[in-house]
Amino acid sequence: MKQSLRLGAAASALLLTLATGAHAQPALSSLTVLSAGLMQSQSNPLLADWTTPYGAPPLDQIEEAHFRPAFDEAFMRHAAEIEAIANNPEAPTFENTMLAMEMSGQQLSRIASVFFNLTSSASNDEIRAIQREMSPRLAAHSASITLNPALFARIDALYQNRDSLDLTAQQARLLETTHEDFIRAGAQLDEAQRARFAELRSELAGLYTQFSQNEQGDREAWTLALSEDDLEGLPAYVVSAAAGAAADRDMDGHVITLARSSVEPFLQTSPNRDQRETAWRAWTQRGDNDNANDNKDTIRQILAARLELANLLGFETFAHYRTAGTMAGTPDAALALMDQVWWPARERALEEAADIEARIAAAGLDHELEPWDWRYYTQQVRAERFDIDETEVKSYLQLDNMIDAMFYVAGELFDVSFRERTDIPTYHEDVRVWEMLDADGEVAGLFYGDFFARPGKRGGAWMSSFRAQNGQTGQIPLILNNCNYNKPAEGEPALLSFTDAVTLFHEFGHGLHGLLSNTEYASLAGTSVDRDFVEFPAQLYEHWLSEPEVLQRFALHYETGEPMPSALLDRLLAAGTFNQGFATVEFLNSGFVDLAYHLNTEPEAIEIDAFENEVLGERQSPEDIPMRHRSTHFLHTFAGEGYSSGYYSYLWAGVLDNDGFAAFEEAGNIFDPELAQKLLDSVYSAGDSQPAMDAYIGFRGREPEVTPLLRNRGFIQAEG
Repeated sequence: MKQSLRLGAAASALLLTLATGAHAQPALSSLTVLSAGLMQSQSNPLLADWTTPYGAPPLDQIEEAHFRPAFDEAFMRHAAEIEAIANNPEAPTFENTMLAMEMSGQQLSRIASVFFNLTSSASNDEIRAIQREMSPRLAAHSASITLNPALFARIDALYQNRDSLDLTAQQARLLETTHEDFIRAGAQLDEAQRARFAELRSELAGLYTQFSQNEQGDREAWTLALSEDDLEGLPAYVVSAAAGAAADRDMDGHVITLARSSVEPFLQTSPNRDQRETAWRAWTQRGDNDNANDNKDTIRQILAARLELANLLGFETFAHYRTAGTMAGTPDAALALMDQVWWPARERALEEAADIEARIAAAGLDHELEPWDWRYYTQQVRAERFDIDETEVKSYLQLDNMIDAMFYVAGELFDVSFRERTDIPTYHEDVRVWEMLDADGEVAGLFYGDFFARPGKRGGAWMSSFRAQNGQTGQIPLILNNCNYNKPAEGEPALLSFTDAVTLFHEFGHGLHGLLSNTEYASLAGTSVDRDFVEFPAQLYEHWLSEPEVLQRFALHYETGEPMPSALLDRLLAAGTFNQGFATVEFLNSGFVDLAYHLNTEPEAIEIDAFENEVLGERQSPEDIPMRHRSTHFLHTFAGEGYSSGYYSYLWAGVLDNDGFAAFEEAGNIFDPELAQKLLDSVYSAGDSQPAMDAYIGFRGREPEVTPLLRNRGFIQAEG
C-alpha cells in the first residue's frame, strides 16, 4: 500500500503498515551489532541464514521465545544502517541514499513478516503478549527513521534536484513516493511537533493491537451449543461444520462460533428464530459487551489520536489526510461515489425487503422483519425464484477443484503454472505451498494457502507476504493467502458455497498482484499501491469464476466427477444480481460510518451506538440492514490504518473491476491475449511504479466508467 513508507526493501513491508512511531532509538556501531548478531544467530533461526528452498522462512524451527531477542538485534542493526546513511559525509546521490535505504532493514523485515503473519494466522497468548510489546517499539523505530532530519534532508535534496539527476522511471517514482511518504509521516514538522507526532504514532500502535485482540477475545469466547433437536432442519454441511467447530475446541456435540464461516450459514439456514437472534446479536456485539474486551473507549482514543495527528500535518480531519494519498483525493469525492450508488441500492434493498415480508406473511407468521431474519428468508426466496439448492451447489464446488480453477485462469491470462511442494516449512499442518513457474518453467514465486478456520486465527480472508519481490536482490516473492472455510471431517472433501469460491478468487487476485510483481525496487513491488486501487486486481479476478468456460471445467460433483448441469449453471449465474441491494447497503452503511468517524472533530464525545444510528438515519438506511461491520469489531478501520477513512475503497475498486472486465467482454474473449498482456504490464506486474490512474488507463485505454458496476449489480437495465 502506498501508505507504507519507503524505509528499505525490508522495513517498508511491515514497519509502515504498522506505522507508528515514538522516540528515536539510539544508534549502535556496526561492530556492536555484528558481534551481538554472531552470538544470537548460532541458536536463533530468525537470525541465522535461511537455507530452506528459495530462502523461505524455517517456520518449523521458529518458537515464540526466538522473537524478542531477534527483534532486539534487528532494531539495532537497522538503526545502525540508517545512521550510516543519514550521516554519510558525501553529498547525497540516488545510490548512497535511496538505494542504500532500499537495501537496509532486510533482517528486520523478515523477522517482522514472520511474526505478524503468525499474529494473524496462528496466534496464542504468548504471541499476543509479544505483539502488545513490539507494536509500540516498531512504531518508535519507524518514527526514528521518518522523523530523522538528516535523513530527510538527503531525500529532500535529491527530490528538489530530481530533474538534473538522470533517473530511470522507477528511480524517479521511488524518490517521489518516498519524499511524499516522509512528508505525510511528519518529516517537515518542527522539533516539538515531531516529538508529539511520534508519541501519537506509538499510542496508536498500542491501541490498534488492543482493538484487534479485544475483537478476537470476544469472538473466540462465544459458542452456541446445539442439541439434537436444534440440528433438525439444518443442512448436512452446517451440522458437519458445527461438529468440527466443537472438536476444534475439545468440546462434545455441535457448536456455532462467531467465525463468519460458521455463524453466517447458521443464520441462513436455521429455522429456530430465537437461536438466530442469539447468534446474530453475539456476532454483531463483538467488542460491545461492557467487558474486558469492550472497544468503545478504544475507538474514541483512536479517533482522538488520529485527529490530532492529521491536524499536526495541516489537515482539517483524518479523513482529509487519508484520502489525500489515494485516487479519490478527497472525502467529498469518496462520498460522491457512494451517494451515486446508495440510492439505487437502497431502492433495490427495499424491494428485497418486501419480498421477504411477503414470504413471512405467506408462512402465517406475524413478526416484523428483523436483521436475524434477512439471511434466512433471503435463502428461501432465492431457492424459490431460481430453483437453487445451496447443498446441491456446494456439491460441485470442491475446494481443490476451485484452487485448480484459479490456477487455470492465471495460466490462461499470464502464462504461469503452479506446482505443489510438500517440503517447504509451514506454521500449521493445514498450510499448503505451491511454486509459481513462469513461461520458461523458472520458479518465479511461492504461494502459501491457509484455507481453514481454527482457534488462534483471525476472522475473514486476506493476502499477506513473507517477502516481497525484489529486483535488486533477485529474491522471488513469498505470498500468503488466508481464508476461513470450515474444515471437513477426515477423509471428506471441503465444499464451498459460491460466495466462498468468490472469496478464494478475490484473495488470489491479491496474491497474483504480489506473485507477478516485476519492479526494480521492493518498495514499489506488488500491492504497494493506493488503497483504493489495491482492491482492483482482486475484485477483477473474481469475474473469471462466474464465466461458464471456467465453471464447466472445474465445477465437478465431488462424488461423481460430473460437471455442474447446464441448467443449474444457468440458474446460478442468473442469480448473480440477487440480494445485491442488501449486500450493497450493508457495505455502504459501514463505509458511511467509517468516513463520518474520521470527519468528526469531537471524537471524545462520541457515543458509539448513537453515532452509528445517527449516520445511518441521515441516509434513511433500512433498519433491518445494519452495518456489515459494526464499529466495535470493524477491524478494517480500527485494527490499523489500512482501510481507515478508506472502506469505500472496495466500491471505488468495484467501478474499476466492472469497467475493466467489460473490456474482455467487448473483446469477445475472456482470455484475450492482447488485453491480458496490458493487464499484466500495467497492473499485476507494475506495483506502484506509476500512479494508479495511469496504470488503469495503460490497461483500459481510458478512465473508468461507473455504468458497468450499476448494471452488473442490477441497479440499471443492461443495454439491448
